[in-house]
Amino acid sequence: MNGMKVIKSMKGITRVIAVELKLIVRDPMSGFFALAFPAIMLAVKMRNGGLLPGGLPVIDAMVPMLSVFVIGLAGLVVLPATLAQYRERRILKRLRATPASPAMLFGAQWAAHTLLAAIGTVLLIAIGLVAFGLSAPADVAGVLLAWALGALSLGAIGLLIGALVPSGRTATVIGLSVFFPMVFLSGAMIPRETTSGSMRAIGDLTPMAPVVETIRGAWEGDAISPATLGVMVAISVVAGGVAVRVFRW
Repeated sequence: MNGMKVIKSMKGITRVIAVELKLIVRDPMSGFFALAFPAIMLAVKMRNGGLLPGGLPVIDAMVPMLSVFVIGLAGLVVLPATLAQYRERRILKRLRATPASPAMLFGAQWAAHTLLAAIGTVLLIAIGLVAFGLSAPADVAGVLLAWALGALSLGAIGLLIGALVPSGRTATVIGLSVFFPMVFLSGAMIPRETTSGSMRAIGDLTPMAPVVETIRGAWEGDAISPATLGVMVAISVVAGGVAVRVFRW
């Protein structure tokens, strides 16, 4: 009996995730900025192509970097706005009458928005391979691990914002205010090799920096630092735990 309940529960969660993903993709702004905008940015960045200091082809840096842009946009901007809109429209109050717990709600929302980021990342890789001669990642397993932990850590911060903010508009403003400074400082838009030492030092303090470092490093074949992975895990646990505790229907 318990096994059947678990199976039914998993099927229910899967349906919720699928529905949430459809709703996200159907939203013109979310779909454009998570899927089309990074691809446009890649095309613009690759107009001149060339090599970065150190000899790395620009495309081999830009695709991993922009994948973090997609993760951050989905986790820090779209996700908290979705949660806050549900609260604003009293959808969460209706969900409160169901067996759904905050942890289940957060898990479904995180999974749906992570799938959105995954679609955006696959699109970037496809364009990079077909149009710009992107090199295959040197450490596929490392890239996947770094990508997943990045989605988990940045998504946990997004869940925390969504747990606290009362309206969708406010959540979007806060999410963008968190997202854009991190994107520029962490190296998710501008290669770190081309920025000043002070900018890199400030960027290293952002939660997005470990994600950029590990994804780029694994793609280029560098050894991944266990300490950097630990930072992402710690951010996920702390931000996610606080989000569950402070969440209000």
